[in-house]
Amino acid sequence: MSEQDASSEEHRLRLRHLRLSDYSDVKHIMDQVYPDLGGAWTRKQFAAQVSRFAEGQICIEDNGRVVAGAISMIVDYGRYGDRHKYDEITGNGYLSNHDPNGDVLYGVDIFVDPEYRGMRLGRRLYDARKELCRSLNLRAIVAGGRMPGYREHAGEMKPEEYIDLVKRRELYDPILSFQLANDFHVRRVITAYLPEDQDSRAFATLLQWDNIFYESGRTPLIGGRKSTVRVGTVQWQMRRVTNFEDLMSNIEFFVDAMAGYNCDFILFPELFNAPLLAQFNQEDPAEAMRGLAQYTGEITDAMSRMAVSYNINIIAGSMPVYDDNALYNVAYLCRRDGTIDNHYKLHATPDERFYWGVQGGDALKAFDTDVGKIGILVCYDVEFPEACRLLADQGMQILFVPFWTDTKNAYLRVRRCAQARAIENECYVAITGSVGNLPRVENIEIQYAQAAVFSPSDFAFPHDGIVSESTPNTEMTLVVDLDMDKLKQLRAEGSVQNAKDRRLDLYRVHWLED
Repeated sequence: MSEQDASSEEHRLRLRHLRLSDYSDVKHIMDQVYPDLGGAWTRKQFAAQVSRFAEGQICIEDNGRVVAGAISMIVDYGRYGDRHKYDEITGNGYLSNHDPNGDVLYGVDIFVDPEYRGMRLGRRLYDARKELCRSLNLRAIVAGGRMPGYREHAGEMKPEEYIDLVKRRELYDPILSFQLANDFHVRRVITAYLPEDQDSRAFATLLQWDNIFYESGRTPLIGGRKSTVRVGTVQWQMRRVTNFEDLMSNIEFFVDAMAGYNCDFILFPELFNAPLLAQFNQEDPAEAMRGLAQYTGEITDAMSRMAVSYNINIIAGSMPVYDDNALYNVAYLCRRDGTIDNHYKLHATPDERFYWGVQGGDALKAFDTDVGKIGILVCYDVEFPEACRLLADQGMQILFVPFWTDTKNAYLRVRRCAQARAIENECYVAITGSVGNLPRVENIEIQYAQAAVFSPSDFAFPHDGIVSESTPNTEMTLVVDLDMDKLKQLRAEGSVQNAKDRRLDLYRVHWLED
């Protein structure tokens, strides 16, 4: 084959594990890449690497020839700490310290044939290492990194200053810049890591990539963390009921249905028990709402029993609570383990204050459940971004928003703000309201609603940030599966990372009593 034919031959790249027969290709690359650092490993060193940890030795071949490679090992990192030397931890290249029971994947080397630079093969190898780290359930990848560009600046700045400028892209380093671009962070500077590396002046960066899917300890056979959470919402039809038992029959119908779909949560709307208002004096809406509050304890107890018997966590929309001459609007979380929590609506609307005399609550917290941390904000609450941010700071992953709105513009306020909260706080948000009308109930006659579940806006999620939504103004349910691992991945590797990139040096949100 002529030289011209060889140069025009199509690439046929393939990612695979290294074999002992690949040594001549590996030696050819390493002799070119490391002429000032001793060149390639010996055949004995390479044979030890492949035999000790075959899964960790990865390469890319092109038409049968190795053109890039990555060498790795597993170590019990606590044995070595952050001040180790390269030859010490790698066993002088023989990987004699490889420990299958260790907790960290250690990056020994990555090399690319100079003819193939610019094809991003290094990135492919880094991605393959990350996949290996996740598959082996190791907590991190750690590596010592050279800083060849430091040679030109060693006389004018310390290595820490050089690293900071590379991070800020004021300077470019052919190795460190690449590692930072692949989601590694610098833990510290280490000295005499590779004494013969004069370009780096024997300094090195200790780099780490964290496996966000790492599970410490032994995974239980039952009751372990769920990566998929199923949420059901009820778009509730306001209808006349003749008595308390009639209302509870309607509630149990939906609990039974959502439990039949193996939902982890069911969400009811704000003031879903409003049909019982018809029993009270409509000429005095404030008195009627205080009358309705008499049922709240009984309804909560009944829904808690349903949560246990149907094995489903119930967010009981909201109901009025009259306590110590003060009226509140309160959402309840009835867990399937029998425990109950509540959220007092923080922000009463002008209408709630004027007609009913509702006051706002004075506490806010995220709730632990058997499938992760959740938050509850009632209707108007979600229009205040600070409240959701405080919940997110407590580890909330799913926000539930029961609402009651009478017009489309009122509904759209809730919807748009709920979508914003999902993006801002990198969480899922489920909303639901009531539909229909209550002709003989003062101040709560008409309803407008469309239940929906929103997600952050990135490649792993729906393009419009809408996981699912119901048909407007029709009684129905919505059932969605939420992938919790996607939230982890977004927070660590997303196109934008709102939580991580907040300027806490300039501003922050905190609860005044903290």
